[in-house]
Amino acid sequence: MLLSINPDNPQARLISHVAEVLGRGGVIAYPTDTTYGIGCSIFSKKGIERIYLLKQREKKKPFSFICSELSEVARYAKVSNYAYKILKRYLPGPYTFVIDATSVVPDLLVTKQKTVGIRIPDNRICIALVKELGHPIVTTSANLSGEEPIGDPLEVERTLGKQLDLVVDGGNLTADVSSVVSLIGDYPQVLRRGIGDVSWCGE
Repeated sequence: MLLSINPDNPQARLISHVAEVLGRGGVIAYPTDTTYGIGCSIFSKKGIERIYLLKQREKKKPFSFICSELSEVARYAKVSNYAYKILKRYLPGPYTFVIDATSVVPDLLVTKQKTVGIRIPDNRICIALVKELGHPIVTTSANLSGEEPIGDPLEVERTLGKQLDLVVDGGNLTADVSSVVSLIGDYPQVLRRGIGDVSWCGE
C-alpha cells in the first residue's frame, strides 16, 4: 500500500496512522534526507527479523536507527562531550554516527563491539514518525543487500511492496546514502563516504 504524505507539512492524521502500523510491529518504507529507508520499531524483534529476510542481509551486520532529536540519542547511546559537540553541529543531516550503545538498545541492533549507528535525518516525515511512535525506528536503505538504493517511491512499492506493510510516499529522492562516521575513541573516523561532507574529520 502506497500512502502519500506531504514532505513539507506532514499531515498529523497520516503520521498517526503510520505510527500505529509501526506500533503493531509493522515494517514500512519511508523517505529520509538521502534515499528511501526500510524500518520498524526498534523494539519489534519480528519486524527486525523480517527486514533481515527482506534485505537478504547477514545477522552479524546490525541496522542503524533513527532518533527524533539529540535528547533522545542520549537514551540509546553513551555520548561523550566531544561526540555531543559533533552531533549538535551536524544533525539533523545525512550522517550515521557510530557510538557506544546503552543497555536500552535491543541486542539485534548492537554490534559485537557494543556500538550502534544512529541517524537524525533532515526529513520532516521520518522525524514526525519517530516522535509520534515515541521511540526510534530501524533504518536501512530500501534495496536488497549489494544493490543500489531506491529513491523512487513507486519503484519501492513495485519491487518491495509485497513484503512491506506500507510504503510512505514523500516524493522522489536520490539514490545516495549517508556518510558513516565512528565517534568511538578520541577522533572521528570515516567508515563510509556518502552524501554528507566528511572533510571535517581530518581525512
